Amino acid sequence: MALQPTPLRDIAKVIRSKNAGPFEITLDIVFKSHEDFEAVKQSGVITKELISELYNVPTQAIITFGFFDLVNAVKITLPRPRAQGGIGETDMHAAQQHVPLQEIRVPWPMA
Repeated sequence: MALQPTPLRDIAKVIRSKNAGPFEITLDIVFKSHEDFEAVKQSGVITKELISELYNVPTQAIITFGFFDLVNAVKITLPRPRAQGGIGETDMHAAQQHVPLQEIRVPWPMA
């Protein structure tokens, strides 16, 4: 079966970011099926190192990174670059921080 690089936004059911307190942001990737979740997990594409690169955060600063089989999801918690509502902070609800995740390319069967 031929695989092609496919944006994560075309595979996942939900890709979101949200406020996790004044000093943290949570990123969630939720899949519609366990098969899709397992395929992405087994691809090895989504790693702490990739998240570190996408969000310019050292890997050791990533608070949570995990694949949660029971709910077909990846959960990541990062420190905020600036405190929520602080001077220079630009996304109080952290609602726009998921965008880099959407463009991750995963080897996926051609349609």
